[in-house]
Amino acid sequence: MRIAAEEAAHAAASSGWFLDHAWLIPVIPAVAFAIIILFGRRLPMKGSEVGIASMASSLVLAVGTTYQWIQRVDSLHGGGEEEHSALVRGVTGFGRSVFAAAEEGEPYVEPVIRSWTWWQSGGIEFGVGQHVDGLAVMLLLIVTFISTLVQIYSIEYVRGDRRFTHFFASLTLFSAGMLAMVLAENTVQLILGWEIMGLCSFMLIGHWWEEQANSRAALKAFFTVRVGDMGLLVGVAILFGASGSFSIQEISRWAMEAGTDQTVLMWAAIALFIAAIGKSGQFPLHTWLPDAMAGPTPVSSLLHSSTMVVAGVFLVARLYPVFYNGFDIPDGGANAIAIIGGITIVIAAGLAFVQNDIKRVLAYSTVSQLGYMMMGLGVGAWTPAVFHIFTHAFFKCCLFLCAGSVSHSGSHHSFDMKKDMGGLARKMPITCATWIVSTAALCGVPFFSGFFSKDEIIDNAEYLDYPVFWLIGLVGAFMTTAYMTRATYLTFFGSPRGAAAGIHDTHDDVEAEEHELVDPAAGAHAPAMAMAAATHGGSVQAGALGHDPHDVPAHDAHGHGAHDADGHGAHGHDAHGHDAHGAHGPHESPPLITVPLIILGALAVVAGYINAAPFHIEKFLEWVEPRASEFAPGLSHATFSWSKAAPSIVLVALGFLVSFLVCRAIYGDRPSPLKGLTRRLAPARWGYRFLENKYYLDRLYENGIVHAVAHPIARAAYWVNQHVLDGVVNGAGRGGRRTGEWIYRNVDQRVVDGTVNASGSAARGTGGVLRPVQSGKVNQYGALLFGAAAVGALVLVIVNT
Repeated sequence: MRIAAEEAAHAAASSGWFLDHAWLIPVIPAVAFAIIILFGRRLPMKGSEVGIASMASSLVLAVGTTYQWIQRVDSLHGGGEEEHSALVRGVTGFGRSVFAAAEEGEPYVEPVIRSWTWWQSGGIEFGVGQHVDGLAVMLLLIVTFISTLVQIYSIEYVRGDRRFTHFFASLTLFSAGMLAMVLAENTVQLILGWEIMGLCSFMLIGHWWEEQANSRAALKAFFTVRVGDMGLLVGVAILFGASGSFSIQEISRWAMEAGTDQTVLMWAAIALFIAAIGKSGQFPLHTWLPDAMAGPTPVSSLLHSSTMVVAGVFLVARLYPVFYNGFDIPDGGANAIAIIGGITIVIAAGLAFVQNDIKRVLAYSTVSQLGYMMMGLGVGAWTPAVFHIFTHAFFKCCLFLCAGSVSHSGSHHSFDMKKDMGGLARKMPITCATWIVSTAALCGVPFFSGFFSKDEIIDNAEYLDYPVFWLIGLVGAFMTTAYMTRATYLTFFGSPRGAAAGIHDTHDDVEAEEHELVDPAAGAHAPAMAMAAATHGGSVQAGALGHDPHDVPAHDAHGHGAHDADGHGAHGHDAHGHDAHGAHGPHESPPLITVPLIILGALAVVAGYINAAPFHIEKFLEWVEPRASEFAPGLSHATFSWSKAAPSIVLVALGFLVSFLVCRAIYGDRPSPLKGLTRRLAPARWGYRFLENKYYLDRLYENGIVHAVAHPIARAAYWVNQHVLDGVVNGAGRGGRRTGEWIYRNVDQRVVDGTVNASGSAARGTGGVLRPVQSGKVNQYGALLFGAAAVGALVLVIVNT
């Protein structure tokens, strides 16, 4: 049996070309970024073709890597039904050795790890390489696929943008950073990819930096995530100091050893989880994520579906042994990951109810779903949490792109559901259908992809002795359905309002006059971006009015301002350099937008069937979960039953029904006692105001923490500048002045000028003495000559005597 186990281990060590060269997947878009920056403006499509080609190439490599990984797993598992059933049920063998696991029929699928020395310092080698396992393969496929679709979508969406080339360069590097982090063989390389994404998110969120609101959103995201990143640096330092290695595999092995110090593990887990909180928008550092909607919608889609915000969840999943033992996850009850995840689910869902901006609704939805992923990891449901990353990427990307489609072709570049949408289902059938399908997946409707992942998280929370979080998961399912029903009703049903009805506010008409030329003969709109840019010195600048000074308006402006006449924020003005709305009113978007929607909508339905427990299909668990490893924890999974899924299904149905009836009552044309409830009833008004102000967390941070920290530092810096730096500069100036005055008086005036003046006086005196000699009289010249000759003769006589 031991020989068979060794053969199985040897088979696991063999790999194919795609697995061995997976490191090319992030390298290709990184090189493409450099090409776009250097030569993009000279290319026919301004660099977008390079970005799309690079992501498509990486996608091909990712597909090949996925195929060979599945072959690798299947070759060890044998593919038999009885053996497959034994593999996917019950307690898995993470705590046992490779050979012991193989003897029990659970062969260990070894990851494909390659490493090269990057640099050395003090005898320590820092490597760069790849760590390819089921988790990495899943994310490689998701990131490359979503990034390719988003870049294709962006060709139409940002057409005419004055920073078109830089947009595609940043978008390509953004994906490269995520791919580098996913493939990281060690924690130093993980930090590199992590920080590349942070830089690119800053550039993309602030893409239209001319508006102060966009700049504030970019800075807010950058600094908030940087707060969490301090935890990443501290956590990596703790792990290196305790384990003596940066290798992710070695750290995982060390964390699973019986003699590992529990206190060290706990503090390392706390530090790393702080980084995950910041990056994945968990409470209380979630406030940057909704404000990130200031960036273009394709950026929002990519950032919220498969990159950036998923990085924090990936960090916990990748180094799960550290968290599993550091937080005592198998003991049940509660831990930091489960608590933060549970709180995030509820508070983000509550904020989604009071948003009028469709992108902000989806942003808070992302925060809530990230809470589900974190809660799943916190209760020990590793595979359901990771599977939710997979399914969530498709339907959340589709929802954001649907919102962009509505803005592009249905609401005159607005994202305000109350003011400029409604009744768009007939005008935009493809966008509406893909939105509804993705919404069903998000809400966890049975037989849609989200049901198979989110319901597994909720089910496993109860199975693994976390009953409180099982209740939180159910409450979150009801709230998700309710706020998404509200968003769907306001956008696609009811009576058309504002731009959806062909009515534009005065400020929209003014902007149209400023930024568009109308050809009366052709009756068509021609973009006048160049004229506007020339008028304003090369850039079009405008302000953005807001209800709250901390409330960053989420809109795509492409350099144009979006002014809300009612003073409640500039919600959405996607001015792409041309008017997609035009004189034809709301209409379906062009194929470059709708084709990605159709693809993502289809995947929102079928993606979940790769791990459909109700139908005894659990391929995702088999291919992704690293079972039977000596450096990963032992996990168990709940057995699916429709009776246990019934509470979630009932609450989802109830959420649809209640929300639909409330929406008809509040937003319909008929009189209803629910209309104006917040004006008549003080508790309702207080609750709405509390949610509208986002639990006052932004005010707490900016007026409390930031003010308390930044202002004393600013005052101290000002004092140092005035008294130290300026003192040194002023003292040096005064010293230089005094030195100059002394040199002027003593050296210049007395020495230099004295010497010059003395030589002049001597020359003048000598000239005065010799002047009579040159009188011009010949007799005097003759007398002098004969006198000189007589003197010369006398001298000769004396000398020769």
